[in-house]
Amino acid sequence: MNETRQSADERIAEARRKGRFVAAGCAAFALGMVGAAYASVPLYQLFCQVTGYGGTTQRAEAAPVEVVDIPVKIRFDGNVAKGLPWRFTPNDREVTVKLGEVGQTSYHVTNLSDRPTKAQALFNVTPDAAGLYFNKIACFCFNEQLLQPGETVDMGITFFVDPDIREAEELKLDQAITLSYTFFPMEDETDETLAKAPNTDEAGAGSKLEQKTSG
Repeated sequence: MNETRQSADERIAEARRKGRFVAAGCAAFALGMVGAAYASVPLYQLFCQVTGYGGTTQRAEAAPVEVVDIPVKIRFDGNVAKGLPWRFTPNDREVTVKLGEVGQTSYHVTNLSDRPTKAQALFNVTPDAAGLYFNKIACFCFNEQLLQPGETVDMGITFFVDPDIREAEELKLDQAITLSYTFFPMEDETDETLAKAPNTDEAGAGSKLEQKTSG
């Protein structure tokens, strides 16, 4: 009888150990899934930057040495997401540059509200395949932007189109490339915090070519 009771106790203890092991494994799996979920966004962004997927443009430190005497038209589009009281329009609807040539343009932005407002611009190009060859040296989209009540600024972009685009069979060089931006409001800060925040470009790349106070 004692041996039978001991055997039963051992089976119960073994079952409890297995239960704790399974529970620990499930917990580790759940934590891993949460970590993967958080990592998926930056990994997806990295994938887009490397491949140009979805019209994501590239970021460059300097222009290429080669300039090819082949013109390409660049068109500009500006949008504002719902809930952001800004007016956002390109100063140039279209410019023409040579492949490898550095081009510059800017967008005219006004905060129409009576409070400081912070926003971030998301962007893409069409056709999508052109994203792999469209490079930005400086851009307001690299950082969040803060506008004070009624403030108006010109936000600049410095860019070039990689001459390697000639090797892209799916793209035609006589086809215009459209660069589109949409500003989205940043809702993680209070008005009081925004009012105290400095209006600077941390990228140091001249993302604001000219700043004007509208009164």
